[in-house]
Amino acid sequence: MPELTNACIGLGANLGQPQDAMRLAMQALGELPGTRVLAASRLYRTPAWGRLDQPDYINAAVVLQTGLEPQALLEHLLAIERNAGRKRGTEIASMRWGPRVLDLDLLLYGDRTINEVGLRVPHPYLHERAFALVPLAEIAPDTSFPGHGSVADALRHVDVSGVEAIGRA
Repeated sequence: MPELTNACIGLGANLGQPQDAMRLAMQALGELPGTRVLAASRLYRTPAWGRLDQPDYINAAVVLQTGLEPQALLEHLLAIERNAGRKRGTEIASMRWGPRVLDLDLLLYGDRTINEVGLRVPHPYLHERAFALVPLAEIAPDTSFPGHGSVADALRHVDVSGVEAIGRA
């Protein structure tokens, strides 16, 4: 039996039906092999980040307990995005920080630091992004965040204005 690790996933969407995308993605995460959802945050409406000429986002976070290795988990996240209709590199959503039908980010994987082609954990911008830290702090404030203490510690250093809880998926 593989060793189980807690992994933190950030979810975001601002195209189509974002709340439905969040609900379906959370369900799909719970169906991954060797994986169960330990906690899911509320949904949050957040201002667009990076590119401001797009609709507000709906964001959330999930903590998984998984036997999947980080690269395998990432492949499953990308498959969930594709199943939701995301086409990386072929649509407006491929713009850096552009609009997304669904975006799933592997934010933290246990207390590991990973720097591989296509996979960096902790997520390289997590410490700057209230839209990811606020939902994550709701469900995992004491989780270790390598280089930043805990999730709650990192949250104290970002501006959370404009991040608004809107309910459950």
